[in-house]
Amino acid sequence: MLRVLVLSTLFPDLYRPNFGIFVERQTLSLAKRADVQVRVAAPRGVPPWPLSLLSRYRKLATLPSRENWKGLEVHRPAFLNIPASGGRFHARALTRALTPMLESIHRDFPFDMIAAEFFFPDGVAAVELGRRLGVPVSIKARGSDVHRWGRNPVTGPQVLAAGRTADGMIAVSEGMRDDMIALGMPGERIEAVVTGVDLERFAPRDRTEAKASLGIAGPLVLSVGALIPLKGHDIVLRAIAAMPGVTLCIAGEGPDRKRLADLIDKLGIADRVRLLGNVPPAEVASYLAAADAMALASEREGLANAWLEALASGTPIVIPDVGGARQVVRSDVAGRIVARTPEAFAAALRELLANPGRAGAVRATVEPFTWEANSARLHDYFEHLVSAYRLRLGCDN
Repeated sequence: MLRVLVLSTLFPDLYRPNFGIFVERQTLSLAKRADVQVRVAAPRGVPPWPLSLLSRYRKLATLPSRENWKGLEVHRPAFLNIPASGGRFHARALTRALTPMLESIHRDFPFDMIAAEFFFPDGVAAVELGRRLGVPVSIKARGSDVHRWGRNPVTGPQVLAAGRTADGMIAVSEGMRDDMIALGMPGERIEAVVTGVDLERFAPRDRTEAKASLGIAGPLVLSVGALIPLKGHDIVLRAIAAMPGVTLCIAGEGPDRKRLADLIDKLGIADRVRLLGNVPPAEVASYLAAADAMALASEREGLANAWLEALASGTPIVIPDVGGARQVVRSDVAGRIVARTPEAFAAALRELLANPGRAGAVRATVEPFTWEANSARLHDYFEHLVSAYRLRLGCDN
């Protein structure tokens, strides 16, 4: 029996049901296995008073310190989040908050390893916690945790040190693995494990009926991602501005909303663009099934879940050559990989709209990416990690 302690500052809660939902889905799939037991530590970063009185932090403070979340035992300790520090103290504060809790959990649930689901601050703290508890540590790199925090002059040295010290690392794509190696992390300890997709929730439907249910007629393009500059929504908006009669829906929320709304007005496309805000997964599935194409102009990605979800829905994608793009778009059936310019996105979208492929053929491109396959690969990787650690210590049993 393999016992895993999942550590993730990205994990859904009562007030943020879509926050880190990919970590939740992966953990649920792993926990379904008869040969695995899982506990989850999902820390909450709360700033000192009076910032802790802000509504978003007050809500975090009311979350239970321990709960059953969809069958998972989840612990939610609070750690000190110091604003405007550039993350300098996050890992140290996280380690301090987690140490007594993990020591207590380990007495009742002697976990074999710690699986950190984000490189910063989770992975940095996990390395120190693993050393103290005498268990191996795996750190997963998903994208911005390495691309942003790993290149930040304040946090970058912490990320690199954690990568060089961890017993093993997981990258969500081969491209992500290459980026980690380029930063100076040991490639022989990095395993590329592509994420899974829910093939039941995300599936083709009658596109005309799906559009009608959303009150949309004519060509529809969907973009799924937080409203932040990194996602390049402005590029897609400018592309749509050059495509009369095409509707664009953007599912996501974030600090860039006003800037994007102003750009929509400036481009004169307010009648053809919907900013949907945060959308539940079931509703995202409806929009993906209705869309003729999904476009996401991210500056950086590891391997976006939205890519796989669109393809599983039978909807081709237009994306830049970032992260695991070439692992996902392996033929024109799946979509196009283009430059991050409005002109390139508009040209690719016009081509897909003029020559729509069969939804079944599009879906077939991602049918290997199941959560079952993902959990099987993770289990094999974790088993090997634990066995290798015990052999090094001379205590293999």
